[in-house]
Parts: sequence; structure tokens; C-alpha cells
Amino acid sequence: MAWIAEWGRDIVAVVRQHETYAAPICFALAFGESLAFVSFLLPATLVLVAVGGLVGQAGLAFLPVFAASALGAALGDWLSFWLGRHFEDRIAGLWPLSRHPEMLRRARQYVDRWGALGVFIGRFLGPLRATVPLIAGLAAMPALPFQAANWSSALVWAFLVLAPGAFGIDAVRDWFA
Repeated sequence: MAWIAEWGRDIVAVVRQHETYAAPICFALAFGESLAFVSFLLPATLVLVAVGGLVGQAGLAFLPVFAASALGAALGDWLSFWLGRHFEDRIAGLWPLSRHPEMLRRARQYVDRWGALGVFIGRFLGPLRATVPLIAGLAAMPALPFQAANWSSALVWAFLVLAPGAFGIDAVRDWFA
């Protein structure tokens, strides 16, 4: 798993050297982090936290990086929801769900019990982040409540991931100094 840390350092180095790539990179990371199946291979949250720190250190504009991250996260969940709706139960035969059927069953129970609130909360729970939208589509959750929870949670999530580094780095440094 050392490749993950190296990969994350490489991405942060690219953002540091090419600040104009910050927003597109954050979009891609948040999209992949939120997309069913891809999220298992792309643990991007910590990289986004590091990019938030670069925003604070390098004086990058917060709004474009924030907007790109929120947009990527919401579109990743939207696509996952669509995949669940379109492919229905065939999803269960795909890796990694085929190897962990209990995960699919628990996610379905979670969506059935919590509905749109579960979609909102699921954004903040790593293993559920990309699974819940897929299952919400599979469970035929109505699109409007799903999208309301999806977009609102994407905005909050992107802020919470980026803001500590973007706005808090100086405060933390001053506190420890």
C-alpha cells in the first residue's frame, strides 16, 4: 500500500508546481472518490486534504478548488445512482460486491431505513460514500430526494475536506509556535 502514499505525494507535487491544475485535479479526485467501484481503488480524501493545505500555503483561490471538488463528488454519486438504476441487480455480480455480498445487503438496509438522510450521511462515511448512491439507484429511490441529498452533502463534504488546510494552516502553525 506504499504506492498509495507515493501516488498522493505525486499529485500534491503536481498541484504545488502547477497551481492551475488544482481545480481539475480536485474534480477528478472527488469524482473518482465518489464513483462506485472506482472509489475502492482511488482513496482520494487524504490527497484532497493535502491539496487544501496547499491552497492555504500557496494562497490559491479557495472557491474554484472547492467548487470543482463539490461538483466532482456530486457527479460521481449521480453516475453511481444512474448505474444502480440502469443495471439493477446485475451490479451484485461485479467486483468487489460479488466478493462481499454482505456489504450490498447492509447498504440496501441502510438506504431503505434512512432514505435521503442516509444518502447525505453516507457521504461522510468512507465505505458508504460510493456504495450508498449505487444502492439508492438499485432500490429505485426517487431522483429528487436523492439529488437534494447528493448535492447538499457534496457541498458540505468538499468544504470540510478542504477548509481545514486552506484556512486553518496558519492558525495551527501559530498555535504550535
